[in-house]
Amino acid sequence: MSSKTRDVLEGLVKDTSLNWLLGKQTSLDDEIEEIENSPSAGSNWIPELSPVANVVIRRCSKVLGVSVNELQDSFKQEASGSVKQPSMFPRNFLEYCCFRALALSVGVTGHLTDKTFRRLTFDMMVAWELPSASSTHSLLSVDGDPTVGLEAFSRIAPAVPVIADVIISENLFGVLASSSDGVRLRFSVYDKYLCGLERAIKKMKSQSESSLLSGFRPKGEKILEIDGTVTTQPVLEHIGMSTWPGRLILTDHALYFEAIKVVSFDTPKRYSLSEDLKQVVKPELTGPWGTRLFDKAVSYKSISLPEPVVMEFPELKGHTRRDYWLAIIREVLYVHRYMNKFKIVTTGVAKDEAISKAVLGVLRVQAIQELGLTNPVRYENLLPFNLCDQLPGGDHVLETLADMSSSRVLDRTNKPKEGTLYSISASDMVSQFGLVFGSSPRSSSSLVVGEVVVGDMNPLEKAVKQSRKNYEKVVLAQETVNGVKADGIDTNLAVMKELLLPVMEIGNWLLALAYWDNPLKSFVFCLFATFIIYSGFHSSHKVFQQKRESNDGAESYGASSYEHHGTAFSSSERYFSARRVSPGCKHCSPQAPSFTTLSFPTGE
Repeated sequence: MSSKTRDVLEGLVKDTSLNWLLGKQTSLDDEIEEIENSPSAGSNWIPELSPVANVVIRRCSKVLGVSVNELQDSFKQEASGSVKQPSMFPRNFLEYCCFRALALSVGVTGHLTDKTFRRLTFDMMVAWELPSASSTHSLLSVDGDPTVGLEAFSRIAPAVPVIADVIISENLFGVLASSSDGVRLRFSVYDKYLCGLERAIKKMKSQSESSLLSGFRPKGEKILEIDGTVTTQPVLEHIGMSTWPGRLILTDHALYFEAIKVVSFDTPKRYSLSEDLKQVVKPELTGPWGTRLFDKAVSYKSISLPEPVVMEFPELKGHTRRDYWLAIIREVLYVHRYMNKFKIVTTGVAKDEAISKAVLGVLRVQAIQELGLTNPVRYENLLPFNLCDQLPGGDHVLETLADMSSSRVLDRTNKPKEGTLYSISASDMVSQFGLVFGSSPRSSSSLVVGEVVVGDMNPLEKAVKQSRKNYEKVVLAQETVNGVKADGIDTNLAVMKELLLPVMEIGNWLLALAYWDNPLKSFVFCLFATFIIYSGFHSSHKVFQQKRESNDGAESYGASSYEHHGTAFSSSERYFSARRVSPGCKHCSPQAPSFTTLSFPTGE
């Protein structure tokens, strides 16, 4: 009996059924073992590739419906000589398989709801970091689950336009990775982000298909966001001294505000974002009776309005709600400025591509909001046209994007070359979600790869990389200038600056409390200030009452003797009270009612 038990335990250990005692077994480990134990292991296994890369390529072959050998043959035929170099073969072949599989997978409706697809895209990033069998570093994981770095994310994620964009991929990775160590991205966070994208898509689709603004919204204009539908949290419109609560609606062309009536909403007011009206959209301070106290509003100004319109977004703490709306309003404004600047026609593929990029950026920001991150998020850094407005060399990035859009129009009208790689565009992906922007006809064929290139960076990636380098140079130069100013400043001023440093720190601390950057500290400060004010009022009121009682109350005086006009007077042990009268008054009685001053009798 004991020998049978020993044989069973040895069999379980051999089959890795007790791996939970030694460590967590991942899906990649299971597939690696499956490939190694399968009869066709030799044909499905490429010795130059790492085990993780072999697993991912096998999945890609299943998606494409071809064998691994056929994928190798296609790669050798289509790739250039530099891409097929032995030292570069593992990673380049992996990219080739991944990009082809993703281009086909994203054409399936509802692919974001498929956990297999979500896991595949993440494992592609894991394999990208370890493509070669001779990789020296090991797989990095947290709680047994692999993690990915910035470079792998920025390389694979933009192949699916809804997940990331080349322009903002680095900032997006930083936000997603901030929930852990800020350096590596975990699958749990990535998976939650993709699920949030799916919910944001469904929400935007339902809003665009609703009857909102049916009589005022032009044909083809889609709703991107709505706020103020809850009566307890409306949006406040300030025009001059008047204030109206209501509902704010953002479309891909304009901003609409509907004031709340008794049982419905008033006729909407339209504020254009697509026309060239010299619009200025910026943060604004608001308060009662025109005061500037609360930093929770957005100001819209254009040459078509006699005075600026201010939209306030009330909230108990901070101004996150305002920051979100400021970013997405500016994104719509900037994408139309981009089209006007580079003469992109109001209809056509290039116009739809630009608007779709902005729409996908809004969807990503909405998905980030659902993550509930503790660190504050700068939404403008996650929107491509907002970011290009901030980066040095952002105009060059937009110019490159416009050139690529023009080339895509030619690629769409001309028949692509045989054997060319394909990728889905932002406009095609948005149309698959049921969010058709514009009126240009849709083509059944995909666009030639523009966002991703096997073994190399495309022009847009190069422009973004150069812009970030310029930004780093600007920051470094600014720090150098500040250092020179500090070295050349007069000694007395430098000493004065150091002496005022605590005051400046206190000022920054008070500003942080006022802006509710840390809600708990701000709340405690408000309670403490309220207590101090109430204590001071209570003590002053108590002193006032005591003085009043002392003035109005009786004053008793004990036995004493005194001399007045040469005559001695004395009082017995009895107590008496007096009132304020002139000395020598005969009408003053020693037994008079109680008054504040002592009366001197004349003795008469």
